[in-house]
Amino acid sequence: MKLSNVLSLVNQVEKSKFINAIDRICNEAVKHDKKIAAQLDKLDGQIKNASSTDITQLFKIVLPYFEKSVREQLAMLGAQATLLTNILSRDGNCIARVTWVESLYTKEWGVINSRANELKSEIEAVDDGESFTDGKRLGIYYACLKEAYSNDEKINREAKITDDERGILNVLAKQLDVTADDQAGVEHLIDEIPKNGVQDALNELREIGLVFISRKLQTVYVPDEIVSLLHRLQGKDLADKHLLRILRTLSDAELSNILKNHRKKIRGVERKEKIVNIMKLGVPAAQLLQVDLYSEDTNVNDRKERLKSLIQDLDLDLDKLGTTLDERTALILDSLNSCAEREFNSLSATGFKELFAALQNHFPSLNAILKQEFELEEQEELDVEKLRALSITPYDILYMLTNDEVKTVVESMGIKKRGNLRLNILASFADATDKLIDNYGALARRDLATLKADNIEIAEADLGVKFEEVTKAIFEQLGLVVDEDLRRAINTSKDKADVLISLSEDDVIVGEAKTCKNGDFAKYSTTSRQVKAYANRCEQAGKRVAQVLIVAPTFSEDFVESAEMDTEVNISLLEADGLKKILDAYKARRNPKFSAKLFTKGGLLKADLIAKNI
Repeated sequence: MKLSNVLSLVNQVEKSKFINAIDRICNEAVKHDKKIAAQLDKLDGQIKNASSTDITQLFKIVLPYFEKSVREQLAMLGAQATLLTNILSRDGNCIARVTWVESLYTKEWGVINSRANELKSEIEAVDDGESFTDGKRLGIYYACLKEAYSNDEKINREAKITDDERGILNVLAKQLDVTADDQAGVEHLIDEIPKNGVQDALNELREIGLVFISRKLQTVYVPDEIVSLLHRLQGKDLADKHLLRILRTLSDAELSNILKNHRKKIRGVERKEKIVNIMKLGVPAAQLLQVDLYSEDTNVNDRKERLKSLIQDLDLDLDKLGTTLDERTALILDSLNSCAEREFNSLSATGFKELFAALQNHFPSLNAILKQEFELEEQEELDVEKLRALSITPYDILYMLTNDEVKTVVESMGIKKRGNLRLNILASFADATDKLIDNYGALARRDLATLKADNIEIAEADLGVKFEEVTKAIFEQLGLVVDEDLRRAINTSKDKADVLISLSEDDVIVGEAKTCKNGDFAKYSTTSRQVKAYANRCEQAGKRVAQVLIVAPTFSEDFVESAEMDTEVNISLLEADGLKKILDAYKARRNPKFSAKLFTKGGLLKADLIAKNI
């Protein structure tokens, strides 16, 4: 979830520590940073009274200073805080109940403690006369880490590992090929991680602005921007879910090469287990792409060609391929790190829901797989909105399935088997959305007979929800920003907006989609109460409602007159066939010019005129 949406979700007290951290940094940096000074001038220096949007914009500017401050403070907080940030920055853990975080911590502590005891035995069993064995390498790393930790005591200071020492130890670990789980185990032997006190550690992370904690919901929130920051501090160049995509794309021989290059067992190891073992190594993705997946005699040109084919296999939309191995690697990593929005937009809200429902139907254990891979609570209800909040895209879901499992899904769903099977699945659901858009008018009029004649099977009870979803899909195809994260943040059990369209950082259009079976839509008093409640929720979240847009098959004369005379909100009305006509005109133009401001004129909109001027 984006920072702006988290700020909209929590109350003033719950976001106070984050704002205080930003305030402290600004006070120190404003003297020599003109950008920060200019942004503070806009706010009259009153950060605590700023809107969520203003705070988000300020955070983008102060991020380098914030990152430096967090790096220093985490080093002082010690091993427990480090373990917690490792857990909270993993895929799927950015929104989690406090009790679940505690259970994940206990589980992780047990794994590290067990591995530490194994390493202790391995290090103690080393014979001085032995060659450069695994035990020898671990013994060297252990001795260096112990010296870095305890050398402060010689000058009567508290024992700890400074940020500078951590950097040197990371280089040493890389040169000795000490994997991430072994690094954690060795450090646990020297500076044992506390088993309890997770609540206190969470509060310490909140104090430095890294997490938000909702007291009412007892839930921890880590914004996407903070997750990216933590990955940089951990030296992690790619999220686990994206590294998994790369590994799923590699051949068995290439997976074996990676394990061989780190002296890991490959004989008799299944493909699935190979991937799991590689993920545990904690090796940067750049090293895997440039060195580890090749045999020793592979030249640079062959490595570059392999990355070129990998770009095609992953369907990365790149403007250029890069000329050097470093450039090509950087392009792959940058594309994967910034792909979430593009991947959410690859399917409409309807398409995503239908894909998820179909995968659950054809692959009953899908929920269990997602909960295991993303460390979600067993009782957690999984739906598309929850997945969106956790930044889990349709691509992420499909890459959680093994290649063999994807083949099974393709066969059972009757999808074409040539090319990239995961992309074929996505394309089939994009086509299904287009079919619903073609029948948009019939959907609005709840005309089941027409829908069935075009082989569209929808239960009558689901027509309203389906119309809402297809309306979003049309807005998305018009190039508008349908903000599902904001909608989720402002919705309550009582007030649930159908559509929110972001015009800018501050301005939104509140959309409402209404079906009507017989005659014109005429329920103005009920509808106006709904949209006014949604508008109030948006304003409470720091957004300005530029317009309310109501889409229905047709409107009664009384409805149109009431909307035009309403002085509390600006309301525009658009007939469903008119919206479809606008979309058709948009698609028919080579270089269409369309602005959401065309929906802000008020009253009953003239779709023919809008379509003509696109």
